[in-house]
Amino acid sequence: MIGMLAITVFTEGGGRYVRAAAEELVALVRRLGRQGDRFLVVQRIPDLPDVFIQVWHEEGSDYTLEHRDGAPDRHFQVIFDMPDLVIATIADWARLKGDWDSGLDWTRLNLGHPEPAPPLELDEDDWQKLEARIRTVIMGGYATRTQVAEIAEDYLVSGDHRPVSAAQAQQLTDRIWLERVEEQASWEGETDPERLTRAFTVLEATGITARENFTCCRSCGQAEIRGAGSTDAYGFVYFHTQCTDAAAAGHGLILLYGGFDGSSDTTTSIGRQVMAALAETGLSVEWNGHPDQAITLAPLDWRKRLIG
Repeated sequence: MIGMLAITVFTEGGGRYVRAAAEELVALVRRLGRQGDRFLVVQRIPDLPDVFIQVWHEEGSDYTLEHRDGAPDRHFQVIFDMPDLVIATIADWARLKGDWDSGLDWTRLNLGHPEPAPPLELDEDDWQKLEARIRTVIMGGYATRTQVAEIAEDYLVSGDHRPVSAAQAQQLTDRIWLERVEEQASWEGETDPERLTRAFTVLEATGITARENFTCCRSCGQAEIRGAGSTDAYGFVYFHTQCTDAAAAGHGLILLYGGFDGSSDTTTSIGRQVMAALAETGLSVEWNGHPDQAITLAPLDWRKRLIG
């Protein structure tokens, strides 16, 4: 098994492995069994509602593998006595291999159908505000489907008034999420957010802590960025969620940067390195060279592919 897989793996202990390498999948399955590390849930990238494969294993027992293909009546289970078949089956599922599920003794599980969410009863203004917020978060591209649904559920809360239930929030989120999935299917080549990630990866390797969509605002970002990377890092560059929202709305992206020693010379040097790394990827960068001036990426075509 070689290479990265277009999956996200979640562990019982709260681990999240995005685009896990095949070797990581092998290790994650083989270590299953102990308390707190008994199951994995695997989603494709991008995540699709009710499409997943998962495995449960306790020491001394068999491996229970389940997959769902979009609906409660498309939920199946198979039992293995060794991890090798589990690993091979999950890998074939992840690679969309045409016959990945053939030759296995699958059993259909009857889990019943959940009660449908009642229609949302919102006035036109609240509808527009809620949909606009969901679209902004989804277009930003960093939140999972679950996180977007939580935002949708809480967005119109006022005191004890909760007009959107969890089921209604998930239903609305999934509709808008799938619209974006369909839209991004037509995108070709490297997008501007992917160029940005590539530049940040280069900067991280040089000793500059580089973080995307980091904290909610500048105050929190400045307070937390020192602890976000290597103890050997001598500087930083990041943008927070409000910057992400602005980029998703078509207003460009502001980057905040600096040196951990607080000197203007270090900050200026880091600004130059950030500029060079961004320009190398082909992004359009604006900066006047002054250490008190933020770096701006504009124009910017914010097409960030969803993960989930």
